[in-house]
Amino acid sequence: MTEPSSSLLLAATVPWLSLSIWLPILAGIAVVIYGRNLQSAAEMLRLKKLAFGGSVLSLLVTLPLIFGFDASHAGFQFAERLVWIDRFNIQYLLAVDGLSVWFIPLTALITIIVILAGWESIQDRVAQYMGSFLILSGLMVGVFSALDGLLFYVFFEATLIPMYLIIGIWGGPRRVYAAFKFFLYTLLGSLLTLVAILYLYTASGSFEVLAWHALPLPLDAQILLFLAFLMAFAVKVPMWPVHTWLPDAHVEAPTGGSVVLAAIMLKLGAYGFLRFSMPIAPDASQELAWLMISLSLVAVVYIGLVALVQQDMKKLVAYSSVAHMGFVTLGFFLFSPLGVQGAIVQMVSHGFVSGAMFMCIGVLYDRMHTRQIADYGGVVNRMPKFSTLFVLFAMANAGLPATSGFVGEFMVILAAVKFDFWIGLLAATTLIFGAAYTLWMVKRVIFGEVANDHVNALKDTNDREFWLLMVLAFFVMLMGLWPALFTDLMTVSVDGLLRHMSVSKLPL
Repeated sequence: MTEPSSSLLLAATVPWLSLSIWLPILAGIAVVIYGRNLQSAAEMLRLKKLAFGGSVLSLLVTLPLIFGFDASHAGFQFAERLVWIDRFNIQYLLAVDGLSVWFIPLTALITIIVILAGWESIQDRVAQYMGSFLILSGLMVGVFSALDGLLFYVFFEATLIPMYLIIGIWGGPRRVYAAFKFFLYTLLGSLLTLVAILYLYTASGSFEVLAWHALPLPLDAQILLFLAFLMAFAVKVPMWPVHTWLPDAHVEAPTGGSVVLAAIMLKLGAYGFLRFSMPIAPDASQELAWLMISLSLVAVVYIGLVALVQQDMKKLVAYSSVAHMGFVTLGFFLFSPLGVQGAIVQMVSHGFVSGAMFMCIGVLYDRMHTRQIADYGGVVNRMPKFSTLFVLFAMANAGLPATSGFVGEFMVILAAVKFDFWIGLLAATTLIFGAAYTLWMVKRVIFGEVANDHVNALKDTNDREFWLLMVLAFFVMLMGLWPALFTDLMTVSVDGLLRHMSVSKLPL
């Protein structure tokens, strides 16, 4: 039985991670229970305030993870360990390092935004809607902080349930089809991962992820494990060719569902590569790097071209997300500090930018009930404040310098050029395609003369919408102008991961 070094875990004095997981889950349950028989507008307002208060409190308990994080420590911090199922050596083990710490407050922040985004637009089953997002928030934080393999799997799979309900109940006309497709793709992709987890338990006698990191495995076993994890994580990212569920899910999901799906849920798969595939099967990761790089470049180039021909704004941004997440997996498998850090920065940035893009599309949809680009034109003449923010987010989506979208892409392209010039050249085409499909949409929707009477009747953002978009704009600019604020916390952990991978885990 392989035991990890206890020096890798710094114990928490306050259970901040447990609070970050269970507080939003309990708040969500409370919202659902409280909202079962509400009738009056005053009672509904109290319900919304309860959901908003729960989401704010959930964000506040994540802040000590950032402000108390020791960037010089290479191991895991804020660790909590309890025996869960003693007979099988299953533990409730939580901890974070520089690879995961930013995603927990990001999840909590996005949850506040989606609660407020649905404040007026959601009129049916409001309690269940807001409760689903709060519960989903806690489950996603659990994925980012679990260091027991079975606990990770439980959280990872449990996230499917609230998102399935969000798409299936509050989605568009084809919501049932989209919800089933989302659920089946992600569930079936995860079944081989469960087999891999059970194999690792048999080999190590433990479900502890750090014990699996130290486990010497023959190359054929590593390759099979890598492919098993790939099935789950590639679907979740999603990578080409298992990406087809994402455009349907985005188009049919309500605005809040699209925001959470793009901003957080896609990151669960990418995070899985960092925590499982690469450190557990380092030799197989390097052996199969050509496959991952190839699939990533297909996502960057081909899906970028697919985005160019989309007529639905949500579909365009959905395909854009696949292309941007291709950058993430490309950066991981270049095995350089610059590439891995750039990929993680891209993950955080994509959370802000894609969330903001879907928010903007939701603002327009609430007013005109259409997402077709051809139905718009000249929006800037009626919605100048909204148009300013929409253009900012579009520029960030295209990778404009001084925005968050530029930082991660530049780091990954630079790492790719150092790795192989032609790979770097293909990766850099995203700057052309991203600008092409984003600017094409902006030109058709925002600029020009007022296209029709429906656009002429538009009203600019209200205070709630404006300040929600301003919060996202603040982080898009902050990350673009001060990237070291984000990269400093991850540097030591990234170096530790790459050092771990440089030592062969093949048995002697």
